[in-house]
Amino acid sequence: MQKPEIGLTQFGVTTNCVDAVRSKLSDRFECLSFHATGTGGRTLEKFVSSGLLTAVIDLTTTEIADHIVGGVLSAGERRLDVIATSGTPCVLSLGALDIVNFWAPETIPESFADRLFHMHNPEVTLMRMSAVGCTEIGRWIARKLNKCNGPVIILAPMGGFSALDSPGHPFWNPEADEALVAALESALELGTNRQIKRLECNINDLNFATMVTSALDEVFEQAGESV
Repeated sequence: MQKPEIGLTQFGVTTNCVDAVRSKLSDRFECLSFHATGTGGRTLEKFVSSGLLTAVIDLTTTEIADHIVGGVLSAGERRLDVIATSGTPCVLSLGALDIVNFWAPETIPESFADRLFHMHNPEVTLMRMSAVGCTEIGRWIARKLNKCNGPVIILAPMGGFSALDSPGHPFWNPEADEALVAALESALELGTNRQIKRLECNINDLNFATMVTSALDEVFEQAGESV
C-alpha cells in the first residue's frame, strides 16, 4: 500500500533536523525533501497546488529572508501563498531565517559592507540577518499565514534557527531571533487552527524533531484527518 506523501524543506544548516523528522515519520509517510534554494520552495508549492501532498512540514523558510533582503535564493513574493489558501495541514518553522545567501564576496552589494558574514565556500557567502530584518520577516510571515484556511502550527526554536545560530557559532544572536518571533506573535491572528509555539531548543536538537512530529499529528487532528 502506498504511503501518503508529505513535503519537507531543508538546507545544509537544518539537515540534522530534517533527517531526524524523516526517521520518525518514514514508517507512516513518504517524505519528500525540497531544498530551500528558491527553486525548491516553488516546486514544493507546485506539489501542494496539485494536491500531491497530504501535509507540509515547512521547516526551512530561509527563502523568505532572501526575498526580503535581496539574497540570491529567493522563491519570490508568492512563497507561502499556496500553503495558506489550499487548506493543506502545515507545520512551519523558522529554519535558516538567520541567513541571507549571496555568491562570492565581490557580488555582495556595498550597502551590506558592515554586516556579519560567514564564508560557506569560495562561491557562497552567508550574511547574518539583522534584528531589523528579522522583524520584517516576522510580520511578512504573519501576513501570509493570516490567510490560512487550514491548520498551521509554527514552531519557533528559541535556541537558534540553524546550525550557525547556536551558542559558540558565528550567527548566534538571540536578540535578532527574539525580534523575529516577537513580530510574528504580535501580527499573527491566533486561533484554534493557527498557533505559534516557542521551544527552548535549537532547530537541530533531537527534541525539536520530536515536537515536529507531535505538531503534525495535531494539525491532522485539527483538519479532521486520521493519517
